[in-house]
Amino acid sequence: MRLADPARPGVLLRPLRLTDARAWRETRQRNATWLVPWDATVPPGSTERATTFTALVRRLRHQARQGSTYPFVIEVDGEFAGQVTVNNVVGGSARFASVGYWIDQRHAGRGIVPLAVALVIDHLFWTVKLHRVEIAIRPENSNSLRVVEKLGIREIGYAPKYLHIDGEWRDHRLYAVTVEETGPRGLVARVLGG
Repeated sequence: MRLADPARPGVLLRPLRLTDARAWRETRQRNATWLVPWDATVPPGSTERATTFTALVRRLRHQARQGSTYPFVIEVDGEFAGQVTVNNVVGGSARFASVGYWIDQRHAGRGIVPLAVALVIDHLFWTVKLHRVEIAIRPENSNSLRVVEKLGIREIGYAPKYLHIDGEWRDHRLYAVTVEETGPRGLVARVLGG
């Protein structure tokens, strides 16, 4: 599945593939200082371990087939530029998911992440038929806070020691949007409309 908006033809979202290994590694290495403060880490004492890219993609693809995770690559003009990952997809009477994202610093500040997140959320609402999407952001992450601000996603709470990030349990601000709040045109229209 590919997600794109005709108004920004250079921005494309597609599934993460094994063939992305080199570009993914190079982008992550080049942006290590930029990304590490916001990266999830494995808590001490956990039985989980760091994994190879191949194992990561296989795990995410397996979860995607089960409908619990959707990993998307952000491409800008055909170049690997980052990732948007949908996690914790819940069906039944809840119908919600969580979204996380990161971008190569070279592409930051150009409106690419808000558009990518909007494309994913619209897809989750209109194709997957979810009702609610949540985003958790560290209070210090001004770039990610700007994304939810641009999308008009409301803050719903504060979660102390919510996720293990950069080696510690970190507090997060919680944001959420429901399908009713996006209006009939969705979040992409909101982003493109300014």
